[in-house]
Amino acid sequence: MTYCVGIKLDAGLVFLSDSRTNAGLDAFSTFRKMIVYERAGERFMVLLSAGNLSISQSVREILQVEKIPGAERGDEPITIWNAASMFDAVRVLGSAVRRIYAQDAAALKAAGVEFSASFILGGQIRGEAMRLFLVYSAGNFIEATQETCYFQIGESKYGKPILDRVVTPATPLAEAAKCALISMDSTLKSNLSVGLPLDLLVYEAHRYASDKLVCIDADNPYFRMIRGAWGAKIRQIFEGIEDPQWNGAQTATPLRTASDRHQPLKKITHAGEKLV
Repeated sequence: MTYCVGIKLDAGLVFLSDSRTNAGLDAFSTFRKMIVYERAGERFMVLLSAGNLSISQSVREILQVEKIPGAERGDEPITIWNAASMFDAVRVLGSAVRRIYAQDAAALKAAGVEFSASFILGGQIRGEAMRLFLVYSAGNFIEATQETCYFQIGESKYGKPILDRVVTPATPLAEAAKCALISMDSTLKSNLSVGLPLDLLVYEAHRYASDKLVCIDADNPYFRMIRGAWGAKIRQIFEGIEDPQWNGAQTATPLRTASDRHQPLKKITHAGEKLV
């Protein structure tokens, strides 16, 4: 399992991925889930992957040479390196996923293995705005919007609540990176199949390059601070919320009020009776 998140903001893009892969409770390995495609001054793209490792590695390997069948730009087929837009680039990725499916899906099914892989592709090509896409196992995809400005793949449920409460398109890049790391910490705390080291990349709009890329291990001072401070702040906030009070006269926020109309279904038995 893994956990990856990509966030699209007005100011740029934030990407974060873990590096744990497991093939059983005692078979954990480390494989990087982030890869950067860069042509300085012209295009900058980041790919995050989750799911079956053999599938995602195969897709990543052929992505740089894969062409969209029947699509051409001038006299040459469209690839990730000459695509004029991020839409064409994600179409190339979808084509690569379908090519691996056609090549391997039958053999995987015969071995009892599900064809499972998902990807986040985001970046910017000169001449257009930044874009962020989520690509499914079938090679189809959706794009981030103002209303839904981030995507998660892998073990996403533990890290989603903090993203939903904090991230909007107007969020500054530094705050979004902090939020992504807290999202990851929540996932690490609750799921052993997600693990360090982490890859974090922050892209500033219209730069077509990034110098904000870091590999985070257990000794990283900022992430150690995040892990300690976040847990402490949650406990502090929790302790600051009053306990439930059954007597409404003692608090402005009673647990039970005189106007309560709905009660749980209660089964009552008398002495000697059996509840059936």
